[in-house]
This record gives sequence, C-alpha cells and structure tokens, in this order.
Amino acid sequence: MQHKIIITIDGWSSCGKSTLAKQLARELGYIYIDSGAMYRAITLYFLRNHVDWTHPEIVHEAMQHIKLSFMSNHKSGQSEMHLNGENVEYVIRDLVVAEKVSEVAAIREVREFAVKQQQEMGRSKGIVMDGRDIGTVVFPNAELKIFMTADNDIRVKRRFQELYEKNPNVTMEEVRANLEMRDYIDSHREVSPLRKADDALELDNTNITMKEQLEIAKKWVLERVPASHS
Repeated sequence: MQHKIIITIDGWSSCGKSTLAKQLARELGYIYIDSGAMYRAITLYFLRNHVDWTHPEIVHEAMQHIKLSFMSNHKSGQSEMHLNGENVEYVIRDLVVAEKVSEVAAIREVREFAVKQQQEMGRSKGIVMDGRDIGTVVFPNAELKIFMTADNDIRVKRRFQELYEKNPNVTMEEVRANLEMRDYIDSHREVSPLRKADDALELDNTNITMKEQLEIAKKWVLERVPASHS
C-alpha cells in the first residue's frame, strides 16, 4: 500500500485503543503514536518536580523544561516514550500517574503543547494515533476516524489485569474508581473534551476478538485508499 493516510482512534480509557492502534500500524507498515503516553510523561514530570498545575504561570514555566520523544526499542520493535532523554515507558503506566493524567491533560497549555507535536508527527501521513481528541482536534481531516467503545465491566477487568502485573496490591475497586473519574474528566473538560467525531466509525470491541477488530479496521482503511494505489 503506497498511498498513506492518517488513522485516528479515539475512545474511553481501557477500551483497547492502543492495542488495536499498535497492531494496525504494524500490519500497514505505519508509525504508531501513543498520544496518551505524551500526557502521562508530562504528568510524571509534574509529579516528580512538585509542579502545582492549578497555577498557569507555574505550568508555563514547567513546560519550558519538558522534551518528549518516541524512540524505537529494537528488541520489541515498539516506540517508547522518552522524557528529557529518559525512557519512561513503564513508569508512566503506574496508577499514581493514571490518577492524575486526566487533570493534567485538561490544562489548555498542556494540550496545545502536545497537539502541536502530534500534528508535526503526522505531517507525512502514514500514522495511526490513538487518544481522546485525535479525530476531533488533532487531525479533524483524517481519512479514517475510529471511535472505540466497550462495556464498562470489561474495561475495568482489562485495566485491572494490566495493572496487576505491575502491582499485585491494586484492587478492582481502585481501578473502577479511577476509570470513572477519568471518564468524567475526559468528557467534561473545557478544552478538547472526549467526544465522537461526526464522521467517525464506531467499533465496539466488547465481544469481538482482536483478530476481528483488526479485520474490520483494515477493511475501513482499504475503503479510504484510492484503488490505483492499493
């Protein structure tokens, strides 16, 4: 497939966006960009440096010292998040970061900082990017927009299993509370709230396998690539 497009995958926390985005990018030979990792890395910086993000002037000063980049892990073949030269891919997945990331991501200057970088990454197309506002704000003219959903109980179980591997002390109740909080903040924030783009295709993965999700997404991609280039 020579002709490349921009694919956005938005949706709620723990509904499988990243998993699908990574596999779809691999199948197409596209670059996968985890926008959520960028907000998590910024949140990690704020937490480490005791940045009071309720004060705009303090946030503005802190943002001057943040440099984000994705670097390929040659062993896994995946792109990993680096914060000021440090690989923080696994640190940013901690529940402590997850509990604060929606608050930080709701800050206008933080979003403008991240969106500008994301748009630059997509300049040459051939990317799959997942997040909350990728199809509505970052790439409103993307050729393919997918909005993912899943049953709440399924989302809680998936997130719990993911976190339990790293922290056996985490409880299902903590995970459920965290998801509910993030859903509320993500959908009610003033800047770029989570919503389904008018031209997005909805994919509910509650009862379908990853293979089935991938086949559906690939079919949608082919429908949007000019026949002469496929």
